[in-house]
Amino acid sequence: MTFSGFLLFSLAYFAAVATPGPGIAAVIARALAKGLKGIPPFIAGFVAGDLTLYAAAAAGFAAIAEAYAPIFMAIKWGGAAYLIWLAYRLWTAPVDIATEVEPQIRVDTPISLFLTTYSLTLGNPKPILFFVALLPSILDLQNLTLADFITVAALIAVIITLTLSAYALAASKARNLFDSPTARRRINRVTGTVLAVAAILIALD
Repeated sequence: MTFSGFLLFSLAYFAAVATPGPGIAAVIARALAKGLKGIPPFIAGFVAGDLTLYAAAAAGFAAIAEAYAPIFMAIKWGGAAYLIWLAYRLWTAPVDIATEVEPQIRVDTPISLFLTTYSLTLGNPKPILFFVALLPSILDLQNLTLADFITVAALIAVIITLTLSAYALAASKARNLFDSPTARRRINRVTGTVLAVAAILIALD
């Protein structure tokens, strides 16, 4: 695969990742609600999800998706339901300065954050469409060498990590502008609403 081919893929993939969608909404909502705490495993789930879809596409994803459609549907609805639950917790969590050190939502284990975004990616039509519909027109998947496969995987990991981290950092800095309990409560409710909208978008697509 040529350098121009890798560059074309990088530009197309960056455009797909950076375009607002349920994934971006989830990252922004997470960073607004909790800052950068837990962001690495949260983003790692997106990375692992895209790498899974990429590997599946290289192995003939269309046939796999058709054969295991009920599994993908279950993952999709499970991820949407979890986002709704998090949105509810954000709306109902008490907020005051004294409790800022101990967040009210105690489900933020690294593995739960990772599995949440991993399942969202596998059930999100946006990355699925990219890897099923667009990727074959950018890469000659049937003739990928092992070196090409690894290089593209590395590009995916780097691009999505940097892009989502930039969104998270910007949202976290915006969060730091609001210190009062009232402002934090409003942030929680706005971000809870964003998560709920993301869940609805995932469920409807």
